[in-house]
Amino acid sequence: MLVTVGLLCILWLTQSLRFIDLIVNEGASVGTFLSLTGLLLPNFLIFVLPISLFGVVLFSYNKLNTDRELVVMRAAGLSPLGLARPALLLAGVLSLTGWFLTLYAVPESVRAFREMQWTVRNDVGRLLIREGAFNTVMPGVTVYVRSRLASGVLQGLLVQDSRKPEQTVTLMAERGALLAGEHGPRVLMVNGNRQEVTTGTGQMSLLYFDSYTLDLKTSGGGEKSDRFRDARERPLSELLTIHSGSDASVSENDIHRFRVEAHQRIANPLSAVSLTLIALAFLLTGSFDRRGSGKRLLFAVGALVLVEILMIGSGNMAVKSLMLIPLIYLSVLLPGGLALLVLVRPQVLRYLLRRK
Repeated sequence: MLVTVGLLCILWLTQSLRFIDLIVNEGASVGTFLSLTGLLLPNFLIFVLPISLFGVVLFSYNKLNTDRELVVMRAAGLSPLGLARPALLLAGVLSLTGWFLTLYAVPESVRAFREMQWTVRNDVGRLLIREGAFNTVMPGVTVYVRSRLASGVLQGLLVQDSRKPEQTVTLMAERGALLAGEHGPRVLMVNGNRQEVTTGTGQMSLLYFDSYTLDLKTSGGGEKSDRFRDARERPLSELLTIHSGSDASVSENDIHRFRVEAHQRIANPLSAVSLTLIALAFLLTGSFDRRGSGKRLLFAVGALVLVEILMIGSGNMAVKSLMLIPLIYLSVLLPGGLALLVLVRPQVLRYLLRRK
């Protein structure tokens, strides 16, 4: 638990820095920022739990070996598999926890995270406009406000709209307000003028108005239902059954990602057992060495890195061709199977080393 919490804090700190702009540019509160980044924690747990268990197993069994306790238990008749039983039981519990995370908690948390992020970026009430400064409220739109009253009324408005480079518009108004529109925020201006210079001729057209509305629809605007949901926020049943005919917004490449995501959700929790078996195989086999188990620990960490590379690489390869999906299961189960064979039959490893 301590190792998991420590790794989670490191991951949360590094990843939350990406969302500092929500406070600086979008005007989000600290509470919203903490809620938004907190929704990322279940997704981090999937990767942290097997690695933290691997590290703890290495530490605990190496300590037992250093204190000669493993020697005494072997002399009492315990086999390597018997010594490994407590760690394997814990690995089984964490695999069940991993399935709960991948099949339910992570999709729900990612969906809530995306919706909250959409709300923060598109809610007019959170749009930050500082008084006496030029505010880039969205790409191509700059707003200047002389003062802002407690009621929300903006006084002394200047808006530069250059979203269309060939049609730059400047608007000035005595007062105005930010309103929520059907497709995003809008700026309502009262008693002002609209200036536009025709490209090529340089001729300026000037329009005086009593009331004028400027839409600030962004590429991320629109209804939440129009937002494309990626693979991580869809349930397992949808990932396995969806096809291009049932959803026009889904491409063939998206379907490949969905299938791979579904199989990774099933296979990845088993990595807790597989990595635990690898750690145990290196520490519970072989003879006792008074100089310590430094080499075994290094080999075990190297095996961990290799397994993680295989898991990531198999997923990337399966996205290109669904025929390679069995590699996802092989990259998780094969290393653990080999480690289990070494635990059950330690003489296999000794025979291989002698042959080498």
